[in-house]
Amino acid sequence: MTSAALRSRAWKLLEMVTTPLLPSDYLDLVSPLRAGADLRGRIEAVHPETGDAATIVIRPGRGWRGHTPGQYVRIGIDVDGRRLWRAYSLTSPPDRGDGRVTITVKTVPGGKVSNHLVRRAKPGTLVQLDQAAGDFVLPEARPAKVLYLTAGSGITPVMGMLRGTRFDDVVMVHCAPQPQDVIFRDELHALVAAKKLRLTEVHTGTDGRLDVARLDELVPDWAERETWACGPTGLLDAAEEHWSEHGVPQRLHTERFRPGTVVAGDGGQVTFSTTGKTVDADGATPLLDVGEEAGVLMPSGCRMGICFGCVTPLRAGAVRDLRTGEITEAEPGVLIQTCVSAAAGPCAIEQ
Repeated sequence: MTSAALRSRAWKLLEMVTTPLLPSDYLDLVSPLRAGADLRGRIEAVHPETGDAATIVIRPGRGWRGHTPGQYVRIGIDVDGRRLWRAYSLTSPPDRGDGRVTITVKTVPGGKVSNHLVRRAKPGTLVQLDQAAGDFVLPEARPAKVLYLTAGSGITPVMGMLRGTRFDDVVMVHCAPQPQDVIFRDELHALVAAKKLRLTEVHTGTDGRLDVARLDELVPDWAERETWACGPTGLLDAAEEHWSEHGVPQRLHTERFRPGTVVAGDGGQVTFSTTGKTVDADGATPLLDVGEEAGVLMPSGCRMGICFGCVTPLRAGAVRDLRTGEITEAEPGVLIQTCVSAAAGPCAIEQ
């Protein structure tokens, strides 16, 4: 008998002994980060950054394939007995020597996962991981001059770039309510002191929101720079319009943490066909949020229409895309993204 056949027979014997569990279930308890297991990570530290943001240090399992600066990772974590998934930018460089990765999370009012990670997460906690994804990254041919335009937690993917790549000419314009709200402020100012970065902070609590037209004053050569921008929808919409008006839209690269929305319709009764639950919903709340509030186990990921982790069949009725206003009606095979779709009248989805 070959060694492969012996291993197969031994594994079948183990399955008989461990039923109803599998041998892999016991291995998960002993070595959850082992090669061949579902991809997981272990939280090893939580470092406060500001009053409402923290960096989470994670040791990924052996199946982790690494990342490119600027990408994000989907994290699955149990909160109050429910597995919830969210996407966060990776803020560590890809060649970090200790094999760990970091995400930096800013709390969102009412956010179940963000508040849990910042306020309650403890070292030793296991989380589920997907492989890194996203195309908000630097090109292989590094541009001579770079501008980073960020606001709030929009600095997180850019910080991954700053830590993972060095340029001769880098400018950052960052917006936050007050100096103490600037995530990574000490590290940014250390880069400035080392002449590796030119930084302008716009404190919106006292100065008001940034008028993108001020870039002519703040960064006179902004149109000559490859620009990576991340932040609230209003800032990115204004930037896209500004770059287009000046004939250089190809030099602007954006990352949105929230989809831009349009005026929504009247909503309606939503039926979750698998669970049988029926709830009333307005026309502005994503079906993902409607389902979660109703206690329905909803698959999700980035929550902004990028990763397609929330796709589900639309069984009846119609929904409106909150980004474009487009109406989708139910017919065989139609799939919708629940994170960016709202009820446009009575509807039923398969959850």
